[in-house]
This record gives sequence, C-alpha cells and structure tokens, in this order.
Amino acid sequence: MMMPRQKRVKSESGYYHIILRGNEKRNIFHNDEDKQYFIDILESKKEGYCYSIHAFCLMDNHLHLLMNEGEEDIAKIMKRITVSYVYYFNKKYKRVGHLFQDRFRSETVEEDRYILSLTRYIHQNPVKAGLVKRPEDYKWSSYNAYIYNNNCFSNVVDTDTVLGIFSKNVKTAKTLFHKYMREENADEFIDIEEKEEVLDEEEAKALYEKMLLNWGLDSKESASADLPEAFIREFKTKTNLSIRKIAAITGMNKDKINKTLRG
Repeated sequence: MMMPRQKRVKSESGYYHIILRGNEKRNIFHNDEDKQYFIDILESKKEGYCYSIHAFCLMDNHLHLLMNEGEEDIAKIMKRITVSYVYYFNKKYKRVGHLFQDRFRSETVEEDRYILSLTRYIHQNPVKAGLVKRPEDYKWSSYNAYIYNNNCFSNVVDTDTVLGIFSKNVKTAKTLFHKYMREENADEFIDIEEKEEVLDEEEAKALYEKMLLNWGLDSKESASADLPEAFIREFKTKTNLSIRKIAAITGMNKDKINKTLRG
C-alpha cells in the first residue's frame, strides 16, 4: 500500500527554501550550458508569475533556491520551472524518464534572521563541498549579484530584501553582507542528504521531559541554563534530531549545542 504524500507546509510570509535533486543522485547539470539554461528559465518564468528569487546555488546534482511565491503558489511555480527544464534536458541528451527525485523539497522561512542565515547557507554550499575557498569564487550562485551591480545574474536575483535587512544604505549593506557570508556558523536547513530521525518531535519532547526527571533537572530552569554536555549527547543519540529541533525543544542556543556535539 502506498503512503499518501505529506501535505506541504504553507508559508505565512511566502518565503521558501527549495531543493531539487537528481533522481538516484545523478547529475541534473552536465555543463555550464545546462546551468545557464536553468537560470534563463528562472528569469523568464518569474516575469509571468511574479515570484522572486533571493538566492540560488546550482550544483551538479542538486540546487538550492530562496524564493517567495507571487500570484501562484509554490507548487505550481516549481512545476512550471521543472517541466520546462526536464523537456530541455531530455531532448538535449536524448533520454526519457524522471530527472528529479520525487517532488521538490521545501521548508518555510518566516523571519528575517532565517532569511539571512539561509542566504549564507546557500552561498556557502560550494565552499563546504570543497569546490571553492570563498563563496564569490563560485560562478553558479547568486553571491556576486549582491556585490556587483552589473553581474550577469542581476536580472534574476532580487537583492533588495536581503540587503535591506542589513542596512538602508546600499554600500553599508553590501559590506555587512560580505562579512556575514564569510562567518563560520552552525546553520541547519534541509539538504540533499536525508537525516533519519529515531523519534518524531512529539515523542522527542516526551523523552526530553523524562530525561530531565532522570537527571534531576528542573524543566523550567533548563530553558534558561545550559544543560550538561552528556545530557545533550544522550538526547541526540536517542532521537537523532537536528540541532535546530534540539534547540527548539531544550531552549538552548544552536551554536552551543553544535559545539557540544562536535566536542
């Protein structure tokens, strides 16, 4: 029996982090021409359907987008984009069948601080993959559209939203953007690798309360104080939740949790 697809969470702000990945981890771009064609689709489709792209990064077997929907919802927008690209790709390489793995993956982005950290996460993708040393060295991301007014992707990317969070002064905003994009961080967002969680969030919350009792810790105080490192490691082992979810349940800072788990 096939399980029904989980309903996609609707963003209140209209902002989404989107991931598309190749079926069976295969490449969805074989060369620069393919990447450019996909960028051209993003530009042409947004004119008709009034969505905005705030950040992107195209890797060989997957891509990241930070976008907000316009007149149509995100599912319809992504369908139009992917259908156009699959038609091009299959015709060019004389192939049939699925190019992308299942539906696109998405998560909502509701606050300014997450818009900034997601933009950094997307631009640091090729750095963390070992392809380049600096975000600005990677050609197929939106990073340089933020820095240079005449960048070839300037017509594709809406930089005003992100830069406006930093400062109303464009020059100051670009300086702060450049500094922020290089900062080390413990940002966590959906990615191409699935992380299997041992427990769902509600079960994890119940386990958390039980562990507090077993450790002799007060649940009211735990939210405002750092939990023992051994407690965090045990909770991570038993749940395999992401750092972000552990932070949400425990009330601890994400960076402190990340440092504990890496220590």
